[in-house]
Parts: sequence; structure tokens; C-alpha cells
Amino acid sequence: MAITYMTQEGYDKKMAELAHLENVERPEVVRAIVEARDKGDLSENAEYDAAKERQGMLEAKIAELKTLIASARIIDESKITTDEVQLLNKVTIKNVKTKTKMTYTIVTETEANLAEGKISVTTPIAKGLLGHKVGEIVDVQAPAGLLKFEILKIEL
Repeated sequence: MAITYMTQEGYDKKMAELAHLENVERPEVVRAIVEARDKGDLSENAEYDAAKERQGMLEAKIAELKTLIASARIIDESKITTDEVQLLNKVTIKNVKTKTKMTYTIVTETEANLAEGKISVTTPIAKGLLGHKVGEIVDVQAPAGLLKFEILKIEL
């Protein structure tokens, strides 16, 4: 089983999601199956089929979350510095060509959320920034081609 690195916040979110699935959604699905079964002939009961399919998808999601949580290792955030770009740093960069400034927090794959400005450590931009310092200009090979970014700020 592969180890999955997470922040404490990310781990807590996954635990809360698992608890919700097991304690709220699972009983709802069971109720829906019982209600559909009580309506008679199962061979032509679309409600029953839909409830069983939902149950299968829910159980798969629960199993996936349990595996993820079992393989999780919490990252010691006290050891993170701002000397150079690393996991969990908030990095402000400027596209050298367009002068556009962007700020991203580099997080683990399971915690990436572009709407929150959190990019996965496995993305081309994050890979290109890792290990570099403020003031450096880095080349990032992105799907759109080679991009140049200047690192303006590294924060916790």
C-alpha cells in the first residue's frame, strides 16, 4: 500500500467525510432499498435498482477513503521553512512574459483544490518551483509550452 502524505487539516476532512458517509448516507441508502423492496416485484423495480447501484457506489467510496486514511502519514508542519519552495508553502509567482501574479499553496495530491489556490505537488508548476528561492526565475514545462516564472514570495 502506497503512503499518502497529508496535512492534519486534510486528514481531519477525510475522517469527517468518512463519518458522514457511514453515519448519514449509508443508513439513507439502506432505507431507500427497504422502501423499494416493499413495493413488490424487484425484477421491474427501477427504484430498487437505483438504490442498489447507489449503495454499491457508496460502499466503494467508503472503502477508498478507508484505504486512503489507513495509508496516511501526517506531515510535520513545524519542520517547514521558507528558505526555498517546498510542500505546504504559499508561493507568489509572476509570469515573466505576461507580468501576471499568482499565489498558490503547494499541497499533497489529495488536498489540491484550484478554487482555494491549492495546487498539487505533482503539477508542472509545483514541480518547477520546488527547491527554488525568492528572486529566482524558473522554467516550467506546461501543456501550453515553456513558461517562465519569477518567485516573488515564499510563505508558510
